[in-house]
Amino acid sequence: MMDSAALWASLPVPAFLIDAWDKIADVNAAGEGFLNTSRKALLGQPVWDTLAIDAPIEDAFARARVQGTPLFVNDIDVGSGSRAPLQCGVQIASLQGQEGVMLLMVTPRELAGRMTQTHSAKSAAASAIGMAEMLAHEIKNPLAGITGAAQLLSMGLGPEDLELTDLIVSESRRIVKLLEQVEQFGNLTEPEFKPVNLHDVLDRARRSALLGFGAHMTITEGYDPSLPMAWGDADQLLQVVLNLLKNASEAADPKGGHIRIRTFYEHSFRLRRSDGTGKLLPLQIEIIDDGPGLPENIKDDIFDPFVSGRENGTGLGLALVSKIVSEHNGWISVSSVPGRTVFRLSLSRVPRDAKPQES
Repeated sequence: MMDSAALWASLPVPAFLIDAWDKIADVNAAGEGFLNTSRKALLGQPVWDTLAIDAPIEDAFARARVQGTPLFVNDIDVGSGSRAPLQCGVQIASLQGQEGVMLLMVTPRELAGRMTQTHSAKSAAASAIGMAEMLAHEIKNPLAGITGAAQLLSMGLGPEDLELTDLIVSESRRIVKLLEQVEQFGNLTEPEFKPVNLHDVLDRARRSALLGFGAHMTITEGYDPSLPMAWGDADQLLQVVLNLLKNASEAADPKGGHIRIRTFYEHSFRLRRSDGTGKLLPLQIEIIDDGPGLPENIKDDIFDPFVSGRENGTGLGLALVSKIVSEHNGWISVSSVPGRTVFRLSLSRVPRDAKPQES
């Protein structure tokens, strides 16, 4: 006979048992991860105070309990006091053999996207690489000539005309800088996989941020001291974290803001591939900021190349992040509302039979 406890723990979506008084009687590991709260703290809590569901679902839930019929609700926002809402599907059913007890399962839309995100990131990367080659060869050389000519012209001009040549030089240099970022995106090497202490990577990124682009920010930590070693390329993962910290710092008020770096272990987090296989990604990193949040019009495309929420942004930072995480066979997601944006990285731990790649 199948072990019901093992089955409950293996469910890949957040699941809750609700007693006859609408209190949480049990929660699986995925539910703990979804709410960022331990099972011990959740037991006995009123479910409608714990799960914030943006729909009038309580009356329908009560009818489903009385009638013994299942209830399915699609595309509603579900969140909690500790996380921003996500668009989800909710399934409710009576638990056979236990009168009044209900099973409630939540399926975030981001779970459905796991199968396609890696393919999308690699396709976007391939397009950007081709563009990088074209831009580098066809634009950088003429720009150097334009810049040189403007500088020569400026030697014999008065103050009023100098403003125009200075504009030519500064704008040409800005375009060259953009092209160099595109080239960096295209020339990224394959990760050199080794055991990585994520907290060392995060500390290096935090110190670098506070000495430079994040000097106006307060950056705090919430690390799980028992987090195992990750399997990846430390330098590339450092680049990912630096990009996320820079993104949060530039979005914040110039007077400053708060960034929290959090790590934790979620043993049930699994990336499902299009061929039906899965890969455990239990190591979680969250970069949480209190800035204005992502603009609504780019939320769904934020990891695509050349999509930026800043007026002079290149739109390559998060595309580079997505590419690196994809090459690590990991997962990155974002939830954002004004005052709370959370980028979450999910990575694998060191395999038992791991052998570092040859340099």
